Amino acid sequence: MAFAAPQNPSRVHRIPQSKYIDAVRWLSPVSALDRFAAVAYYDTDTNSPSIEIICVDPNPQASSPILTPQSSWTPPSRISSLKTAHSTHQPILAAATFSGSIHILVSDLINGGTVESEATVSELGFHSGPVSAVDLREGGTECVSVGEDGRVNLVSFVGDSSKLSYRRIFDANGLVGYTAVKWASPSEFATGGYGFGLQWWDQRRPGGPVSQFKGNWCQGKTSGIVHSIDIHPSRKHTCLAGGSSGTVFAWDLRAQQQPIVLSGAGTGEAPISLLSESEVWEVQYDCYTRSSNIGDISSTRILPIMICSEDGILAVIEQGEEPLELLAEPCAINSFDIDQQNPSDVICSLEWESIAILTRNRTTNDFGFSIERPSFFWPVYLELLIVQYDYETLQESDNWTSVVTRK
Repeated sequence: MAFAAPQNPSRVHRIPQSKYIDAVRWLSPVSALDRFAAVAYYDTDTNSPSIEIICVDPNPQASSPILTPQSSWTPPSRISSLKTAHSTHQPILAAATFSGSIHILVSDLINGGTVESEATVSELGFHSGPVSAVDLREGGTECVSVGEDGRVNLVSFVGDSSKLSYRRIFDANGLVGYTAVKWASPSEFATGGYGFGLQWWDQRRPGGPVSQFKGNWCQGKTSGIVHSIDIHPSRKHTCLAGGSSGTVFAWDLRAQQQPIVLSGAGTGEAPISLLSESEVWEVQYDCYTRSSNIGDISSTRILPIMICSEDGILAVIEQGEEPLELLAEPCAINSFDIDQQNPSDVICSLEWESIAILTRNRTTNDFGFSIERPSFFWPVYLELLIVQYDYETLQESDNWTSVVTRK
């Protein structure tokens, strides 16, 4: 598989940890000078899981950032899914476990990242077996959970996050299993499961999924599982999915049974590039990468996306273009997260008990300004952007030039 070479190499910092890392998530910053992340750990020596809030110090004096633990919380079993809500005044975490419970955590980042409150749904019948995936609705008032038991549950915060209630949206009684879920709007969400199948749900139309995408498009070449789903906030009609055998595809609800295959198993109409030969564990739309075909703003075109895989690939995929490889590790990349506030920064969990932090460079922004990033996590520090108006260049090519200098 050929990869496009990045025009501006990224800076990668690999920080060894003492425990296995199941998931990592950036937390919304409360100030310009602090960066925090949530990490789901599992200690294989003592079989003890934990969720830790860590402070990410860029530390310009050292070769890599410093990760300082702020607080820790112990779940009843290993974490199977971890999500955060970004549009809240305090970071809210939804953690799902292999024992079938959901936990809502609120972290007080102003006072050292301590876990301020915690609520749990673990009663008998909530899920039979592990919770496969959970997703928090923006605003942090509801989360949806799914499992291989075929149950789809909606968990609501009653009064405050210390009191939870839930209702069953659907129960397939084990005939269908769900492995991924993602909110699309305050009333709609998508799920994924076996056979590369996807389902669209609308709470205003109860009783089951309102639309289904069956995975028979791969013509029997492979039978896989959807591990991750993402939906762009401005294009909720398109559901992005990643799963087994390096398969990444999009489902446009306006073309019900015709997938847009970006990598892996194809429909047989044309050869599809194979980005990875193993499981694609996570997919996210990448708002940092500018489309190479900026003139094509059609709603049918898939925006750039980022994926991580079992064979250690972190890459950006763009429809119709060669993928851009960001990392090629000798071990699996279990999860990653793009910082919503500073999307040039990506945090990853590596199978060999390490956290990788990647900072991408860009020399040209969407308006044609030339920008160079002077240091790791540069939005944390005060910067002065001086835009120089080059009259001669402007007259010849209508271009602007700019430089960034440190204040």
